Amino acid sequence: MTKRKFGLGLSLVLAAGTILGACGTKDEKASTGSEGTDKGTTESTDFSIAMITDVGGVDDKSFNQSAWEGFQAWGAEHGLERGDGGFDYLQSAGDADYVTNLNNLVRRDFDIVYGIGFLLEEPIGTIADQKPDNKFVILDGVADKPNVVSVLFKEQEVAYLAGVAAALMSETKQVGFVGGMEIPVIERFEAGFVEGVKAVDPSIKVDVQYTGKFDDAALGKTTANRMYSSGVDIIAHAAGGTGNGVFAEAKERKTKDPNANVWVIGVDSDQYEEGAVGDSNVTLTSMLKKVGVAVQDVANAAMAGDFPGGTTLTYGLAEEGVELADSRGNIPQDVLDQIQEYADKVAAGEITVPETLE
Repeated sequence: MTKRKFGLGLSLVLAAGTILGACGTKDEKASTGSEGTDKGTTESTDFSIAMITDVGGVDDKSFNQSAWEGFQAWGAEHGLERGDGGFDYLQSAGDADYVTNLNNLVRRDFDIVYGIGFLLEEPIGTIADQKPDNKFVILDGVADKPNVVSVLFKEQEVAYLAGVAAALMSETKQVGFVGGMEIPVIERFEAGFVEGVKAVDPSIKVDVQYTGKFDDAALGKTTANRMYSSGVDIIAHAAGGTGNGVFAEAKERKTKDPNANVWVIGVDSDQYEEGAVGDSNVTLTSMLKKVGVAVQDVANAAMAGDFPGGTTLTYGLAEEGVELADSRGNIPQDVLDQIQEYADKVAAGEITVPETLE
C-alpha cells in the first residue's frame, strides 16, 4: 500500500535521541540466508548480527519468521553468509533456553544480539546488565538499559483496519479474534480489532478467545472450529504458530464445501499462502508488522556508529511500520477504498486507536 521511508525515520530518531512510543520447528540445515547474494556487486562488512526466537520457532510463518527474513535480507545486502561473523539465529524450545541462547550468541561475538518477541524482554534485560559492553535489541518489548534498543509497533492501528475490513466483509455479522498469550502486544491487537469493528457497526458481535499459547496449532484449530460453528465467518488471529490451526480449520471447511463463507486474517507477515485451498484462498488479508525493516534499520544505524541504545523506537501507520497486506482480490475495491479512508485518518491523528479495551 505504501512505500518505505524507514531510513529517514530512524535518522530522525538518532538526531532527536529517542522516539517514545509473539510469536514450528527448525531445520538446522535450512536456508543459509546467502541465496541470491551477488558478492560481485555487494560490499561485504565485518559487522555481524544474530537473533534468538521465542517458542514459536523461526518458521512460525509469523513474527519470528518475519524477523529472520529481515536478517537474511540484511545479510544479502552486505555480502554476508549465515554463521559467525555474518548473521545467525538460535531457536528456543522453551523459556529455559532464552538466557542460555543469549549467552551463547554473546560468546560468539556478534555485534548485536536481538531477542524476538515480548517473552524475551526480561532475559534481554538480565543479560544486558551482565554484559554492559554488548549491544542488544528487544522486539515487541521494552528493556530500559543503555545498551538495549527497544522496538515496538502500534499493532492496535493495523488491527483497527483489520476490524474495519472484517465488519465491512462479514455476512453473518459475527467475527472472531484468536489471541495467543494475554500480553500487551496481543492485547493491542485485540483492542484495535474490536474498535475497528465497532467503528463500522457496533451491533456486530466479536468473539474473543485467548489460547494461552503461541505454539499449539491443534488448540488454534479447535478454537476456530468453535467460532465458525457458532456463526463467525471471519477470524483475525494474533497467535503465532497457534494461528496456523485457525488456517487449518478454515481450509478444511473450504475443502469440504467450496461455497463455505470462512475467512482468516493473518498476522505479522503476509499469510496469503497459508490460506491456499486449491484455486481459492481463505486469507482475507494480514496485519503486517514490518519487523524485518526494523531489524535492518537498527543494524545499519549501529554499523554507522549510531546505535540508539537506551531508546524506544515505535513504528505505526504514520511511520509506515504497519499495514494491511494485499488481499489479492478477496476484498473488493470499494471496500478497500473505505478501509483506506480510515487508514488516512489514523495516520493523520484524526482517529486515535486505544491500546487496551476499557
